[in-house]
Amino acid sequence: MLEDGLQVLIAVGISVGGALVALIVVEALMRLIARRSEWARGLKAQVRRPFRVLAIVLGLWIGLRAALIGADWWHGFTRIFTIAAVVIVAWLLIALVQFFSDIALGYSKIDVPDNGLARRLRTQTLIVKRLAIALIVVIAVGGILFTFDEVRAVGASVLASAGIASIVAGLAAQSVLGNMFAGVQLVFSDALRVDDVIVARGEWGRVGEITLSYVVLDLWDDRRLVLPCTYFTTTPYENWTRQGSELLGSVEFDLDWRVSPQKMREHLETVLTQTPLYDGRANVLQVTEATGGYVRVRILVTAKDAPTLYDLRCFVREAMVLWIQSVLPDAAPAQRILLSEQKANPTRRSLKPEVAGETGLFHGSPEAEERASAFTQAIPRDQLEQEIGEISPAPEEPRRD
Repeated sequence: MLEDGLQVLIAVGISVGGALVALIVVEALMRLIARRSEWARGLKAQVRRPFRVLAIVLGLWIGLRAALIGADWWHGFTRIFTIAAVVIVAWLLIALVQFFSDIALGYSKIDVPDNGLARRLRTQTLIVKRLAIALIVVIAVGGILFTFDEVRAVGASVLASAGIASIVAGLAAQSVLGNMFAGVQLVFSDALRVDDVIVARGEWGRVGEITLSYVVLDLWDDRRLVLPCTYFTTTPYENWTRQGSELLGSVEFDLDWRVSPQKMREHLETVLTQTPLYDGRANVLQVTEATGGYVRVRILVTAKDAPTLYDLRCFVREAMVLWIQSVLPDAAPAQRILLSEQKANPTRRSLKPEVAGETGLFHGSPEAEERASAFTQAIPRDQLEQEIGEISPAPEEPRRD
């Protein structure tokens, strides 16, 4: 018995020692490569722990198998080591997926003005990473379950009734599957990307995260708006960074008629030279309305992105208001009240009030009466009075007694 235990220890020691030697050699090679390459340092940091655990478990498994191959209870050890190996391999694969996704994200810099392609690659990389991790986990769980003979027997019956099961599962998880396919559609159709500036449900925000089921918007006031992926495939929304981040915005004023648009235009040029928010692409000052007692002046300016444009509009609005107050105070919007002459000079004799005329298209003049008779076939008033006079008897003279 003692000799059997010693043989087991020797076999395990040799196999584990060989695994450790191989592990040391591999890590030494990776350390040498990491001195020259950045990617090797990232790979070493990601896969070091699962690779070490996998090497030790494999060494232990090989040693025990060599020493206990004929034992009755070796079948239980085999199942344990198989499950452990599946879990560790899944851990290692997830670490590799994380490593490659980090490399892809490193090449997709979104902190630059023209970052449309980088945002698309970043969004697709994040979705592919989540899909790969989910697939690895599902396969690992399936592999662990199929190490049991009972699960294999159940699996045969499940495969036989896969049609009914798929129908039931599809009806039960219709919304979940719809969101999942909508998320994949959003990413690979390039309709929505991480860091896009959009307006959804009347809220302005930036896309902070896209998952397989929902999209998170980082709103301008630090709130978070979570919307299902199906919202963006069934509902219209505004995407301010679809083709580029540059935008054009407007600033409007309702001013008095005494305003000088030319002087405002000259001052606008001075204002835009005082701020780095303006990107220099376009600036326009136009009079768009002149009704209702006011003159509407619209200023159009451009900026590199939406947040910068908002600050630029506020800056231009404030600068122009201060300039109007100090240089053109008569241009400030004002309401005029017209006083009547009676109130202005009470001692003056009042004029005779005018009466509304009764002349119309079909009434009030001979020509109008003639037009009315043509439309209504009515008898003219003069003819009617004459006919009535002829028919009416003359009044009797009073009797004299």
